Order: sequence, then C-alpha cells, then structure tokens
Amino acid sequence: MKRVELLAPAGNFSKLKTALHFGADAVYLASKDYGLRAYADNFLPDELGQAVKLAHANHKKVYVAVNIFARNADFEALADYLLFLQSISVDAVIASDAGIISFIKSKAPNLKVHLSTQANTLNKYAVAFWANEGVERIVLARELKLPEIAEIKQHIGERAELEVFAHGAMCISYSGRCLLSNYLADRDSNKGECVQCCRWEYTIAEKGSQGKPLSISEDKKGTYILSSKDLCTAPFLDKLIEAGIDSIKLEGRMKSEYYVGAVTQAYRMVLDNYYQGLGIPKDIEQELDKISHRDYTAGFYLGGFGEGAQTQSWATYDYIAEALGYNKVSNQLLVRQRNRFKVGDELEVLSANPLLHNKTFTVKKIYNEQGVQVAEGKQVCEELLINCPYPLQERDMLRRKKNANK
Repeated sequence: MKRVELLAPAGNFSKLKTALHFGADAVYLASKDYGLRAYADNFLPDELGQAVKLAHANHKKVYVAVNIFARNADFEALADYLLFLQSISVDAVIASDAGIISFIKSKAPNLKVHLSTQANTLNKYAVAFWANEGVERIVLARELKLPEIAEIKQHIGERAELEVFAHGAMCISYSGRCLLSNYLADRDSNKGECVQCCRWEYTIAEKGSQGKPLSISEDKKGTYILSSKDLCTAPFLDKLIEAGIDSIKLEGRMKSEYYVGAVTQAYRMVLDNYYQGLGIPKDIEQELDKISHRDYTAGFYLGGFGEGAQTQSWATYDYIAEALGYNKVSNQLLVRQRNRFKVGDELEVLSANPLLHNKTFTVKKIYNEQGVQVAEGKQVCEELLINCPYPLQERDMLRRKKNANK
C-alpha cells in the first residue's frame, strides 16, 4: 500500500533537521528568492545542496518553492536558478505562476513541478489540465470539501498526485491571495513579503462619533477580526486519506523549531496509527494544544462555514530545552535551554521515539557550562547538564505544563 507522505516545513537548515528527526517524509523550503516566505531564514545556494544531500541520505525528499506571482523582471535570473536546482537533484519545485511553469519546462525540463495551492485548483477538470501540462502533483485549494476531493481523485486517478494542507495558520484570503499587506505596508504578499496585517489588532469608529475609535470586544488580549483560526485535520485525518490524497502538508516555515518538531511528531503518530489499524489517537487534540496556536478549525473540509476568525494564540505547555546529547553512564542530559526552569520542575519529553514521548521526570540537579551546580537555568541558549532517566536523542525536546511548578 502506498502511504500518504508527511510533508513538513523547513524555514532554515536546523528546522529541516528537526523535521526529519521527528518523522517527516519530505520537507519544503526556499532560497532567498522566488518563495512566498521572504522573511524566513531560508537557504543559501550551498545550504540547498547540503539540504538535498542530507535528505536523500535519509531517503527523504526536498521540494523547493518557486511560487511567487512573477513579473517580467523576475525571469532575468530565473533560468540559472532553475538549472542550479536541477543540478543538485531537488525532488520537485513548487510553482503557481503559469509563466514560471512554462519557463521551467523549457529551461530545466528534468525538474518535476508541483502546483502550489496559490493556483486555486478547485475542480477535477483543472487538475486534469495541469496533469496534461506535465505537473506531477497538485496542491489543492484549501476551500475544498472532502467529497469534492474524493471526486477529483476518482477523475484524475494516478495521472497526478494530490496534496492538501493539513495543519497550521491559514490566510484569511481566498487560497492565500491577498493585497492587504501591499495596501497597508507596501510589501507584496504575493512575492513573499506579507507582514500578516490580518494578525494586527483593529478598531472601528461609529460614523457619528467624530472618528473616535471603538475596540471590538473579543478577548482580554485584543481583537483580531481578520485573523483566521488554525487548521487542524488530525482528528479526521483518516477521512482525508480515504478521500485519496497523496501528501499532507504542515504549515510553518516562519514558525519555531519547537513548533515544527511537535507538529511533525503529532502527525507522524497519527499516520503511523492509521496504517497500523489503531485509529486516530484519542488524545491527539490535547497533544496539539501543547503547541502555540490559535483555536483550531476543520476549515472547509467537513463542510463548515463561518467559523474561521478572531482568536489569539495560546498553548498548554512551554518549550523548555533542546536535547544535545545523553550520557548513559551518568543518566545526564546535555540541553540547550530555551525558557527558564529550576530544580523541582516536572518536565515532559517530546521525542521522536514513541516509547519515550510524553514521559515526565523531575529536575533534581542542574549544572551550568562551568560545571557549577545551580538552582535554575535562566540564560537563554545556555548549555546545561541535568538529570534525566530517559536516553533522549539529539533534537528531542523538553517542555513544561503552563503554570506548573511555579
């Protein structure tokens, strides 16, 4: 049985390693140019080559975003860039602009093309059109419902693969096409420069009040009238799989390394459970609540409508530290501290090893970089040595329940 691919974001090289560590089958990323996340760290040319080598050595794939809506001037250096991507054997490029796709076919014909969700592909005839144009995979528009996806799959068969977004932040605009950032900040969201104006706090003014601003009541943190809830398909991922999709994409090239690791691990667990016949994990929603997010929504998949907006982000756990190495003789763990913690805190393990994942232990001793025993870790990114009964791997993580051990 062909298994659905788990596709994770890689905003930089370290996040790529984290995504692979936690079970991604493939990653998507971009260079400094041509991608829709211009303010992510992104990859330099040398790093792109290293990324492909690392992924391929682990039997994983790399897809590179070339998904801006291009203008004439954008093509001047594009041919050389495409030939470079072809030379380092990237597994596919992700594109949305018909001109760029045509350019790829003429200049770097060995590059496989995945059609971005930005292309707004909503029906089986459009999918068939792109398949006939040589596009290997279509990332469907996020506005589709499950029965529509199943109908598309039945129509297209094996002529093209289908990919969908499964988790993460969603643009409030149609398939991610928006001009709000252009209008308010003079940064082109369709060329990777979006400043996420939809996440800002807004006020309104009643016409007869001489322009006096009124805050729209939403919650104690403010009002976010244009901000979408976060997509979460984990509770019904089995239905998505059975609709015929080939790949699920996790959003998050601008998110933290902890976010990438935790979300990838959660969806890896769901997929593995499905293929083992164990069903959807009952605690998957609580697991995903541990990660910073806005209230979750099923988006359009289940036929919901009008439930998408106005929440601020929250999480039930804080990211505490990243594992760097484990000494099995002394049962000591070397960590890089990310948030303050102290002796007596109960920490939970986020691990790629399902036998260790969500195990807890109490911090009894902390040693700083000078080998001095301290009561608290409070220097961001400081390397510390702590007791830990579990043999964690490099890139496993530790977290703490909010408001615990205070």
